[in-house]
Amino acid sequence: MSIFETKGGPLKAPSAVTDYLPFVYTERDCELLNAFHRDSAFVRVPLQNAKKLVPHLPSKTRVWIDAEVDGLHHLTTATESFTQYAKSFEHCDRIVDPDFQAKPDSGIVEEFINSVLSLSDDLSPKLISVPQLPIASDSSRNKINRELARAASKWAGSRRQVTLILPVILTHASQYAKKTARNPKVAQVRQCFEAANAKGLWVVDASLTDQDGAGTLDVRLPALIELHRELSASLPGNTSVVAGPYWGLNLVLWARGGARYPAVTLGNRYRYHLPGGRVQKPNVRIAFDPIKRLVVAKPELADWLKESLKRVPAGDPASIEFMAISEKIESLWQGDNRDQICRVYRKWLDSIAAAPIAGRALVLYQQLSSSYVLGRTLGDLPEDGPSRRPERVAQQLMLLCL
Repeated sequence: MSIFETKGGPLKAPSAVTDYLPFVYTERDCELLNAFHRDSAFVRVPLQNAKKLVPHLPSKTRVWIDAEVDGLHHLTTATESFTQYAKSFEHCDRIVDPDFQAKPDSGIVEEFINSVLSLSDDLSPKLISVPQLPIASDSSRNKINRELARAASKWAGSRRQVTLILPVILTHASQYAKKTARNPKVAQVRQCFEAANAKGLWVVDASLTDQDGAGTLDVRLPALIELHRELSASLPGNTSVVAGPYWGLNLVLWARGGARYPAVTLGNRYRYHLPGGRVQKPNVRIAFDPIKRLVVAKPELADWLKESLKRVPAGDPASIEFMAISEKIESLWQGDNRDQICRVYRKWLDSIAAAPIAGRALVLYQQLSSSYVLGRTLGDLPEDGPSRRPERVAQQLMLLCL
C-alpha cells in the first residue's frame, strides 16, 4: 500500500502529485516549498516547529509529523532548545538511559509514546513517525526500539485514521558496509516494522554526505543500495520506502525502484542531520546542472568559470549555463542562493520523472555519464580533496544506476 493510502482508503491527492517528499524545517523552507514543490502530496515537518510551519504549507499538502526522537541519541550535547523540547516528553530521561534500554518497562514506554504521539496527533497529520532511536552498531537498542514500535501501534489502534512511518536512522557506514553487519539490522527493522504495524519505511544515513567525492563512497554507496534491496525483500511488497535526504543517492534509489519517494531538502545541505545537533552555518553553494553537483561559492570560482568557458563550445547547453552563472557570480555567493539550487534540483527531478518508470535508471545514468564526460574536460574546482575534480560526484553516482 502506498503512503497515499491510510486505514480509511486512498487519500484524494492533489492533481499532478510528485513523488518528491520535501523536508521542511523553517519558514524560509516553506517559502521555497511553495515556489518549487507545492505539488508535493506530503511534506515532513518536525513536531517541535510544526505549529509555526503548518500554516505556511500549501493548502492541499498532507502533513507528515516527525517528533525527532532520534535526537535523543546525543541529548547530553544537544542545543538548549532541543533539550527543553525533548524533556517535555514523559519519561524522556528513562528512554535515554542505557540500562533502561536494555530492560525497558513496557508501561513507561507506553506513557512516553502517548506523550509524544498525542502532541503529534493534535496537528491532524496523515502520517506520523514511529518514535525510534537511531540504529546502534551493536544490539543495545534493539529492545527499546521494539518496545517503542509496539507502543506506537497500540496508540494508533485507538486513534483516528493515521499512517505510521518507521524511521531507520543509521549513524555510521559500519552498520551496513558488509552483509554480516546488515543481516541483523534488516531483521531488527522487520521486527519493529511488524510491531508498529507501519505502512511506510524511511531510511537515511545521518553521517552520509554523498557530494564530497570521498573515496570511501565507492564502497559505501553500493552497500547502502544493497541495504535498501535487502530491506525491501524482507518487508511486504507494498511497503512505501522514503530514501534520504541526500544529493544524488536518493535519486538513484528512486530511479532504480529501491525507494518510492526520494526525500529532498530545500536548497541547503542535502543531507540529514540528527535533530538537536550544533550544526555550523553552511557554506553558500551553487548548483551546476551540467555537472550535476553543488560547488562552494568563493571568489576563485569566477576564474574557474572563465577557464571552463574556453573549454566548452559556444552554444553548448553547458556553455550557456556557465555563462549565466558567471554573469551573476558575485550576487550568488554574497546572499541566500537557495532559490537557484532549488530551481536546478527541481529541473533534475522532473527530467527523471518524465521517463517511464522502467526507464528512469537509464535516463539518470545517461545524464550522469554526460556530466562525467563534460567534467573530465574541465580544470580542477577550487575545492579540497577528491571533490576538486568536476566529474567526481557524477562518476560515483553514475556507476550505481544500472
